[in-house]
Amino acid sequence: MQIETTSLPGVLLLTPRRHGDARGFFSESWNRKTLEDAGVHLPEFVQDNHSMSGAVGTLRGLHYQSPPMAQGKLVRCGRGALYDVAVDARRGSPTYGQWFGAELSFENGRQLWIPAGFLHGFVTRAPDTEIVYKCTAHYSAANDGGVRWDTVGIDWGVDAPILSDKDRDAPAFADWQSPFTYED
Repeated sequence: MQIETTSLPGVLLLTPRRHGDARGFFSESWNRKTLEDAGVHLPEFVQDNHSMSGAVGTLRGLHYQSPPMAQGKLVRCGRGALYDVAVDARRGSPTYGQWFGAELSFENGRQLWIPAGFLHGFVTRAPDTEIVYKCTAHYSAANDGGVRWDTVGIDWGVDAPILSDKDRDAPAFADWQSPFTYED
């Protein structure tokens, strides 16, 4: 597994090895021992999510779950292509409000690890794009929240994304009170 650090401490870009032949490929998309042997210790995953967006330019995010149900997410693209983004939302962090984005696709097999305390969002780059992700906490409607997609300076590569009402009406980052704090 190739493990890359990013401009946001704690956010990692993981690329599992693929073994292929004329039939296709095989890949271990998650192996705790492989990561621990490389010095990466992720929390336990308790829930897997899978969503599909039919249209190119569908933007979901920026989402979070507040403590005590804050989620870390290991995100990958099961089909199609997407631009995946993490935003540091931990008050007091040296990188508070900064973001990192990466192209995740079926073809490149890359995954993004987003720790708890970060906002998460993505925009689809191909029709019928599927996103699959592991979470470190169960979903809680009472702890579900969002920040408006266009208020952190992210270059999504789309001018008029397809949005849900929830994402369209979310508060701007500057007007939002983060429930997360930075712990050194």
